[in-house]
Amino acid sequence: MVGNPDFLTGQSPDSPEFQELETPEGEPHLRFYLPSGMELALSAIGIKEVLSQSPDRMTPIPNISPLLLGTLNIRGRVVWVADLGQFLGDQIPLNTDRTEIPVIAIEDHDTILGLAVEKIGDIVWLDIEQMKMPNQVPDTMAPFIRGECQMGENKDPLRLLDQIAVVRSARWGAA
Repeated sequence: MVGNPDFLTGQSPDSPEFQELETPEGEPHLRFYLPSGMELALSAIGIKEVLSQSPDRMTPIPNISPLLLGTLNIRGRVVWVADLGQFLGDQIPLNTDRTEIPVIAIEDHDTILGLAVEKIGDIVWLDIEQMKMPNQVPDTMAPFIRGECQMGENKDPLRLLDQIAVVRSARWGAA
């Protein structure tokens, strides 16, 4: 009975109002924003967790890269949290004087890195094969961009980050 489409919609499958659910094409990606308003995306497959953390739950660590905000304890694991915008060369620093900061935890093998961002967006399905290489990307950001796609007219392109390149970057050690 539950498998019967009439049960769920009250309409017959032959009815003009009956719609099939479409299978999205591509792969799921999480959209988010840097403090400057730039919109980026990460493959949802490589995201370990998305959370909002109070800045007072981040433990600042002295004498480390200014890109790193501190560490978090996530279920017994110490996770470094970084200002992603500053890492990518964004001119506006992340405002940490607020009640919660969105953090995207990405993982590469056994390394987890928290990326603090301005705002989390929604999930969008992107076909990686349709991505184009970006033309005008700042040099500080270029090594970490996998491609970009136009999401609508009169909008800046959505740039896709390479999370493996971000996690493995030598910039984390720079002071």
